[in-house]
Order: sequence, then C-alpha cells, then structure tokens
Amino acid sequence: MKKKILVEGMHCASCAANIERSLGKVSGVKSAAVSLATRKALVEADGNVKDEDLKKAVEKAGYNAVSVE
Repeated sequence: MKKKILVEGMHCASCAANIERSLGKVSGVKSAAVSLATRKALVEADGNVKDEDLKKAVEKAGYNAVSVE
C-alpha cells in the first residue's frame, strides 16, 4: 500500500532525511521518500501499517503530520 503524508515544519534536506529515517523504523514500512519541495512523504508499506503509526513516526522526528492519504 502507498501512503502520502503532508508534513509541516521542514526547513532543509536534513529535516527530510530525519523524517525518512523515522518512517523507515516503523514495522512494515518498505520505503519512505520525503520531498522538501512538496512537503510530502511517500511511504510504501504493508497493509497492516496504521496511519496513526506513520503520524507518530513523523512527530517523533519533531515534525507535524497534517494528513495521511
């Protein structure tokens, strides 16, 4: 399953890398790519990964997950 997460609070490429690393630690996440320009994280994960777990991973990295689609 593919998910898009709208992220607020990023200022640089290092911010995007921190979010990618945090999302990658969620059990079931296969890949995560974060774009500073679009303020979105694209996540490919197993079907059992909950939106709430993805939001928590973004927030644990210090950023705000506005929405998960």
